[in-house]
Amino acid sequence: MTGHHTGRRALISLLALLLAAAATVLGGLPGSSARAADGWWNPGARPSPDSQINVTGPPMSGTDARGEVRGFVDAHNHLMSNEGFGGRIICGATFSEKGVADALKDCPEHYPDGALALFENVTGGANGHHDPVGWPTFKDWPANDSLSHQQNYYAWVERAWRGGQRILVNDLVTNGLLCSLYPYKDRSCDEMSAIRLEAQKTYQLQDYVDRMYGGAGKGWFRIVTDADQARDVVAQGKLAVVLGVETSEPFGCKQILDIAQCNEDDIDRGLDELYGMGVRSMFLCHKFDNALCGVRFDEGTIGVAVNAGQFLSTGTFWTTEACAGPQHDNPIGLPTAQANALLPAGVQLPTYAGAAQCNTRGLTRLGEYALRGMMQRNMMLELDHMSVKAAGRALDVLEAGSYPGVISSHSWMDLDWSERVYKLGGFIAQYAHSAEGFVAEARRTEALRDAYHVGYGYGTDMNGVGGWPGPVGENAPNAVKYPFRSADGQSVLERQVTGDRTWDLNKDGLAHNGLVPDWIEQIRLSGGQDVVDDLMRGAQSYLNTWRSTQQHKAGTNLAVGVSANASSSEWNPFISYRPGRAVDGSQSTRWASDWNDDQWFQVDLGSARTVNRVTLDWERAYGQAYRIEVSTDGGTWRTVWTTTGGNGGLDTARFDPTAARYVKVQGVKRGTQWGYSLYEVGVYGT
Repeated sequence: MTGHHTGRRALISLLALLLAAAATVLGGLPGSSARAADGWWNPGARPSPDSQINVTGPPMSGTDARGEVRGFVDAHNHLMSNEGFGGRIICGATFSEKGVADALKDCPEHYPDGALALFENVTGGANGHHDPVGWPTFKDWPANDSLSHQQNYYAWVERAWRGGQRILVNDLVTNGLLCSLYPYKDRSCDEMSAIRLEAQKTYQLQDYVDRMYGGAGKGWFRIVTDADQARDVVAQGKLAVVLGVETSEPFGCKQILDIAQCNEDDIDRGLDELYGMGVRSMFLCHKFDNALCGVRFDEGTIGVAVNAGQFLSTGTFWTTEACAGPQHDNPIGLPTAQANALLPAGVQLPTYAGAAQCNTRGLTRLGEYALRGMMQRNMMLELDHMSVKAAGRALDVLEAGSYPGVISSHSWMDLDWSERVYKLGGFIAQYAHSAEGFVAEARRTEALRDAYHVGYGYGTDMNGVGGWPGPVGENAPNAVKYPFRSADGQSVLERQVTGDRTWDLNKDGLAHNGLVPDWIEQIRLSGGQDVVDDLMRGAQSYLNTWRSTQQHKAGTNLAVGVSANASSSEWNPFISYRPGRAVDGSQSTRWASDWNDDQWFQVDLGSARTVNRVTLDWERAYGQAYRIEVSTDGGTWRTVWTTTGGNGGLDTARFDPTAARYVKVQGVKRGTQWGYSLYEVGVYGT
């Protein structure tokens, strides 16, 4: 923008010289027109021409009466996905040193009429043709139903921040198979190479914004690597940006014909590299079963297509089984001719029994190693996209370690897991559905949030090929009336203008990130003021989860390497199942009993200790009914915990702190025809 100055010609000339000198010192953005800012939130050197923000008033800052920060959380966004997938799936960039016209231009093959915009046309956004011109006309994109065009131009992210957003999780994302299948690309399909580039571009965006505001650290876009740093950024009224990872083959951990293509060393190196980049949350699997975990299926015809991709990537189709509990994965649709055409000759997509709706693949041993590696590094696990079986085991592991770092960021988790997430201290966000749908879903889980005194978030999944709410019309009961006040009451928002295009949520739907404040206003108008209040508490809740994760200290397993005894041990001429195998610190060895109900296993801690938790990692032969007993002398026993509903997996028994030298697992009823078998027994306390 051009600055407005008055006074004598000499003063005007002097100011011009000073501003030009400042622009030179700051590195000078292309085509920038510097001006004196009327508030710290207005840059002195925004590029010209550029998108407007169309917000007046200061950003909300500081803390409330309880010392808590306020603000919205976009827990799932993809600022830089145009750099992934081979560089030609998402067209347009979040920023460009050459300016807005260079950033917001379509992919070359989309010209002149979109006929070769294959991904756009397949996903239904353009019906075979679209006007590829972005800046300045934007006739056809971005749009709520266009999955291949940039939605996160930096100025649109800025408007979302000005409207009250204070935390944004930028998930670095790609998919190697989609990249390899797509005929247009201008870079490698290696997933980790894309992740590195997207991280680099995010830091470059931070520098780009900083230069508008006078130098390093002065801009509103702040990448943060710990909760205290994030809190300071939010309290200043700026946007705290957290780096996450969502990819199908992290660390190269794909599987081919059920054979893992990575090992523990690859996982450790990968986690160390990601942590060094600033990544603090991540998914272990996404879309395709990999060497770490099985996925929660995509639903319907999309699921059929993704299953074809699963075969092309791994050589295996999804396999299903009856679900063991109320949670379930999404139902896969019936095979289609289009999906079968993707496969090699003679290969056909399978059909699945309606009663078998759960992925047979859960959290693998390598996946559990990766999860425990994340815990050792105090990183947060994204539970979405994990199969029910994988998510259940992951929650077992987190609960066994009292680890709070778990997030569901965009409605891909079975909602029956919600209370387990909240009990751990985790955070939940809902996908950016229609305003009315968002309110309805938020109300369904409101009682849980109230019980655990937590806020709420949304996951826009911008640039994530998900689809977004459409227009409701200007006469709808929940139509936004422009101008409107931000949720905190401090700012006024007009219709957003970029180039020649004026955006109106009522007419355009949630077409880009700059319309998120308008969508939140529509949530309020849909009878959702209480939902907006919960969203405003989201920033503090997310930071509480993150801070607790950072501060978590792994407990010491008092049982590792101690003396162990049992009522019996299954005999095998090749493998030992003696009691000591369940306290040797290895997940690949185990104790197994004879095949009857009245069996026990006990450890001697060497001296009396104060204990309050026992973990039991069952092999398939688990205990349905059993109790935990303790003794200080090995003769007099006290029951401290009991269950009749054991279902295998990893059990955690918690009880009041008590003195014990000896800890016993006393079987009452087996869960299978075999005996009892434990990979590891853990005893924790002080």
